[in-house]
Amino acid sequence: MKDETIAKVQEETKDWNYPQELPADCHGFQLDREVHIHDDMYDLFTYENKALHKKAVAYFHEETHEYKLRVSYGLITFCRIEYITSKLEVFEQQLRKELERTLADMAEFNPESICSIVRDKEIMTWDVAQRLPQELEGFQLFVRPDKPAKITNGSYIIIDYVDFTYASSFTAYYNIFRDEFFAEARIWNIPDVTYDFDSHELPELERLLHEKLVPRLQEIRRRAIAEKDEVHYT
Repeated sequence: MKDETIAKVQEETKDWNYPQELPADCHGFQLDREVHIHDDMYDLFTYENKALHKKAVAYFHEETHEYKLRVSYGLITFCRIEYITSKLEVFEQQLRKELERTLADMAEFNPESICSIVRDKEIMTWDVAQRLPQELEGFQLFVRPDKPAKITNGSYIIIDYVDFTYASSFTAYYNIFRDEFFAEARIWNIPDVTYDFDSHELPELERLLHEKLVPRLQEIRRRAIAEKDEVHYT
């Protein structure tokens, strides 16, 4: 981050009292008021629940010169668009209005946060949800179809198998605008795109999962193990 950007944020936030008013614990998330600067992000404060592998970070983004809230579900990180603004005072207003609810919904699944399109697609009542193993090829089922997680651009995480030790995962999504299911892997948290699970209806996705999920997880694990030394020592 450029020195002038750091100076700008420090000047704008030098008398910002809002973080000092926040509770140390909110819906099981622990508050870190320390500023952290990395890449093009100036983190102002963080709420994190390490046991749930979830966190929310208020920050200034140098690339867009905006204040934002980024949210992490496991290995998936995205910005909540309703918080994005170039003005600190507007950012605070939105945080006061929405942050507590955001953390509550992250701590415990809220069915009311799911749009009608996802409901009408019958993803949450899909019987496959009850048959997905909690552990598969060393990956843990982190998100399941009966409790999808809303992210950005009309997409919902509906299946997420994660191995946090290797920072690797398989994630299936549904996008409400394209009416499409799709998937990606992460290997040491680097996205690895596949088109093998692209589909438009649940029976089709179920067939593809039956045929290809286990081989895909095996491939992800093999590559994660093979790349372990490269990730940590180069």
